Amino acid sequence: MKKDTFRIVTRGANGQLRIKDYHDQDALLNLHTQIGVDDCNTDLDLRGMPVFRGLIGPMSEENTVVRYETPDVFEALTKEWSAQPAEKKKRRRRTPTTKPTGSAEASSVPPVSPPKSESEPNSLDPMGDQ
Repeated sequence: MKKDTFRIVTRGANGQLRIKDYHDQDALLNLHTQIGVDDCNTDLDLRGMPVFRGLIGPMSEENTVVRYETPDVFEALTKEWSAQPAEKKKRRRRTPTTKPTGSAEASSVPPVSPPKSESEPNSLDPMGDQ
């Protein structure tokens, strides 16, 4: 999907986040100096997007939004994100299926023979020693 909104996130003088959206790349190019083009992003829609001096990005935010952040905003949001506890995944436990006891399928383990008495020779010992 074509990314047609450019979002710049900065921190204001009072410490709050300031978000400004631009609907074309030309307005953004008038305010920031382009130093390159993103050519290695895993999001293929972001490849070819401009890289600006003093901004971290491009990052995909929504289907049609490309996000750029100042380094201090990027660092703060990354710290907040990494400090959040991960959601615990619920483990699904399998319920044992009961099979009828008289069928051949119910007994998949071969029967165990009783232990040999000490008076019988050990068939694995060729000398007959115990």
